[in-house]
Amino acid sequence: MRSRAAVLERSVQMASRDGLEGLTIGALATELEVHKSSVFALFGSKEELQLATLAAARAILIDHVIAPALTSREGLPRLSAIGESWCDYFLSDVFAGGCFLCAASMEMDGRPGPVRDAVAAVMREWIGVLSSNIEAAMAAGDLRGDVLPAAMAFRLNALGMAANWQRQLLHDRAGIEHARLAWRAELDRHSATSPPRTRTAREVAKLGP
Repeated sequence: MRSRAAVLERSVQMASRDGLEGLTIGALATELEVHKSSVFALFGSKEELQLATLAAARAILIDHVIAPALTSREGLPRLSAIGESWCDYFLSDVFAGGCFLCAASMEMDGRPGPVRDAVAAVMREWIGVLSSNIEAAMAAGDLRGDVLPAAMAFRLNALGMAANWQRQLLHDRAGIEHARLAWRAELDRHSATSPPRTRTAREVAKLGP
């Protein structure tokens, strides 16, 4: 029997294609051409297999998107690098079925339970990475002080989610480059060298007195 790590390499590809709910002990055993009991011995249940596969996908995202950006200076350069590496990750088709976490987010958003909670935790972590890097860019003087980090993180994340959707459902890779250019434009629009924009009444109300 292959090692747990080797089995997870196959399970992340299978789940990216068939969904986390399609990932079962039996289906993975068939994919690996091994006895079901061999896979069961590694994970013990479908839920544990799903959670382990999600953790493996998270590690892959870190390796391909976060780690390369850490070589850039903290602040706007690193925030820019995250956008570039995320788009490169989409283009490289790391997963057979497109971005694992984008797909899992849509698949599990209406399903209660530990797997849904784990997916939500990983995505909150990702949004947190974006927000903390936006805040670092503001602290470094690269972005204007009137930027709302949570709102910008939402917009940047939405670009990648849309790019993955267009790549996978419409088989159109152009969306990835649209996202790359839009990410750059979003940062340029809020850079410290650009003039401040007028806040909407809703934004002012959220800020409070």
